[in-house]
Amino acid sequence: MPRTRTRTRTLTLTTLTLAALLNTAPTAQAAATAPTCRAPKHPALAKQLTRDLRTALSGRRGSVSIAVHDDRTGLHCTLTPRTRYDAASVVKVLMMEATLRRAQSRHRGPTAWERNNLGPMIRRSDNAAAGRLWNDLGRTRLGTTLTQAGATRTLLGPYGYWGLTRTTAADQLRLLDRLTARRSFLTATSRAYGLKLMSEVRKNQRWGVPAGMPRGLRAHLKNGWLPRATHGWRVHSIGAFTGQDRTYRIAVLSHDNPSMAYGVRTVERVAQAVHRALNKGRAAGIGLTPPQEISEQSDGSVPPEAPDAPERPAWFAPGAAARTARAR
Repeated sequence: MPRTRTRTRTLTLTTLTLAALLNTAPTAQAAATAPTCRAPKHPALAKQLTRDLRTALSGRRGSVSIAVHDDRTGLHCTLTPRTRYDAASVVKVLMMEATLRRAQSRHRGPTAWERNNLGPMIRRSDNAAAGRLWNDLGRTRLGTTLTQAGATRTLLGPYGYWGLTRTTAADQLRLLDRLTARRSFLTATSRAYGLKLMSEVRKNQRWGVPAGMPRGLRAHLKNGWLPRATHGWRVHSIGAFTGQDRTYRIAVLSHDNPSMAYGVRTVERVAQAVHRALNKGRAAGIGLTPPQEISEQSDGSVPPEAPDAPERPAWFAPGAAARTARAR
């Protein structure tokens, strides 16, 4: 009997250890994983950008996911686009789109209250405004917005921690699509309003995907930057670029960064490669962000004491709130 109990305890401890590792182990990229680009009508462009992205990420630490799409050439680039990351402040784009979609469904524009929260939330990443909109929208409406955008791998943050929403580069690109595509659940007026807010992000938060952008284009972006005990710094940057008769979108998510500055530099190396490839012969109007201008302070989207979000919590997937309500 004692030997059986010992064996049972050993198996239990082994099971718990494996479970902990599955939930918290870093998702660092395998050495064999590399970005790939496709453009059936522009194969040389796709081949060159694939090489440039590999060079941009060569020797960089941490886990990085990329999703890029250019409407003019049909170019599409990805790197682990389905890997989930804590969204931090990039989830505010989802909140903005859900708010605009709700206004449309009620045959009106955004109310004064909605505008007074949307503006600060996007322009200066105001967390109090984000919290008010998150609570006002509710999980069902947010989940429906994700479903309609096709962002089905994004999991809404548990326990009221919206910054712990788990998202992917592919899903962030889909949400950006809703702001730039003519076929969208957002009207032209709503899209223009959302893009305008994202073009007015304050100067000290305009690092990331605009790096390498030439003059003549406009950047519409949102960033997220959050350190946690697991996976170090999350450093994300997503953006749509318009002008010169073209539109393209870039989403770069990362974690396991040793510092915010390190993550910003990784994101900006990727962005530089994309802008250079899509704007051949045009000089970059925006360079890399100087290290001294990068703050090592969190975006505040998640309090330090918040527990990590589980990887696959079925109860807060898109639409889960609606299913739970019906079950009751």
